[in-house]
Amino acid sequence: MMDPYAPIPLSRDVEAVLIPSGSKVTIPEGSVVYVTQSLGGAFTVNINGNLARIDGKDADALGLEVPEEAKRQEPVGELTEERVWQVLATVYDPEIPIDIVNLGLIYGVRIEPLEKGGNRVVVRMTLTAPGCGIGELLVNDIRERVGALPDVDEVEVELTFDPPWNQSMMSEEARLQTGMY
Repeated sequence: MMDPYAPIPLSRDVEAVLIPSGSKVTIPEGSVVYVTQSLGGAFTVNINGNLARIDGKDADALGLEVPEEAKRQEPVGELTEERVWQVLATVYDPEIPIDIVNLGLIYGVRIEPLEKGGNRVVVRMTLTAPGCGIGELLVNDIRERVGALPDVDEVEVELTFDPPWNQSMMSEEARLQTGMY
C-alpha cells in the first residue's frame, strides 16, 4: 500500500469521481493529493479532506505507473461463469479496500447465448446503500471489464435492493479485514 501521508502534487489536470456522491470533477494541476488506496486499476485519493477516484490510466498525473489491472489486455480462455466471477473480483469499492464479490454485492451471474451469436452476460447486484453515489461507477467498471471477455457482446447489470445489503453478506475474509464480524 502506498504511503497515505506522502503528498503528491498533480502534474496535470485530471478527471476524477467524488466519493461517495459519484459527481465528476476535474482536479487541477498542482493540487496536492494523498493516495489512500490503489486497487482494481484505480486510485482513491484524499484531496482537501474529500475522497476521489482517479482512473489508473491517469497514473502519470500522480507520478506513478499505470497499474497492471488498468492496462488493456487481450482476454484469454473461454467464457464461463467462473471466469466472469473472477473478473468481477477485480472491481473494487473505492471507499473500502475490498472487491465487490467479497463485499457481497454480487447476487448472481448468467450467461445467455444471443441469437446472432456471442453472449449477453447478466450481472445481478446491489449496493451497500440505495443512494450510493458510486453505483454508476461500479456498473461502468463491470460493463467494461466483463465486456472485455471473449464472446461477450452485451453486458447487462441489474441493480436490486431485494434483499438489502448488510455486512453478513460479506465474505469471512472481508469481515475480518474490516473488523465487521
